[in-house]
Amino acid sequence: MVRVVNPRDKFIGQALYSPASEIRLRLLEPTERPIDAAWWRERIASCLDRRKRIDATAFRVVHGEGDALPSLIVDRYDRWVVAQILSAGLETQRELILAAILEVLQPEGILLRNDASVRRREGLEEEVEVATGEIPAQIEIREGSVRYLVELQAGQKTGAFLDQRENRLVVASLTKPGGRALDCFSYHGSFALHLGHRAATVIALDTSKTALARGAANAALNGLTNIEFREGDAFEALRQFERSRERFDTVVVDPPAFAKSRSDLEPALRGYHEINVRAMRLLAPGGLLLTASCSFHIRRPEFYTVIARAAADSGRRLSILSHLGQPADHPEVVTIPESGYLKGLLLRAD
Repeated sequence: MVRVVNPRDKFIGQALYSPASEIRLRLLEPTERPIDAAWWRERIASCLDRRKRIDATAFRVVHGEGDALPSLIVDRYDRWVVAQILSAGLETQRELILAAILEVLQPEGILLRNDASVRRREGLEEEVEVATGEIPAQIEIREGSVRYLVELQAGQKTGAFLDQRENRLVVASLTKPGGRALDCFSYHGSFALHLGHRAATVIALDTSKTALARGAANAALNGLTNIEFREGDAFEALRQFERSRERFDTVVVDPPAFAKSRSDLEPALRGYHEINVRAMRLLAPGGLLLTASCSFHIRRPEFYTVIARAAADSGRRLSILSHLGQPADHPEVVTIPESGYLKGLLLRAD
């Protein structure tokens, strides 16, 4: 932790210093107040208070820069917590952070998922560590009326894709009752489970057998027998659906990040264009398409341009029902574009 001053020696604030990082300083506190145990308790408690209206037992408590706590992620999964410490400066605060989490959230266990590749850029080791208590192999969480199982130590991100919670609820509420739905890049079925409560049949596509098996267990947990979890590449599967002239009333295209860096931008844009063209051609009249991108390096204007070109190439006329983004527990700060990454559209085929 360092004091930051301007060239005239005027105090600016207190910051986390990471000597090996591309981001040397991350401002934490604009005053001289000591950053101690009480400071961390107050900040995490304030973050939790802003999430009190979320209708779910799993949500993000701290979203890094979005909550003015840069390089810190804290996710709650029912009675357990997963945290990520993503900078060398923040690593010096580990014990204070863990103590604050214990006092404010009172979890039965805290898992440190410090296996994000960004830690290597900070000169830190990647690790997964049970910091306190015990972490079950699987945890059941609730999202609205849907329940599903997550594996905190081995799952994607911190265990689940919590940032699409509100978008899952929205598309499910508009899905045609008794219709047919398709969930591409399904992972463990979060979208498919919500769609399954409205649609007559749902196909959930993914390349991971492990994720699909967990999805099938999640369907059983919700008493759903109308979801088919199918292993396969989404691009090829959509080509086959198009060749066989299949139609769906709802299609979800929520792929992993195609652009991990700026050098991936052009191939990523081509990938988003192709997958969306094929998804649009599968829509029944009046059908819904939820399309999203979590690639930070693709900004909203670029994504919207790709979708417009895909619509033109698909031969379909599509109307925008809503612009989609991050939920309240993943706040995006207007002056910090790095705090926002998720963008999407909900479209209707005329």
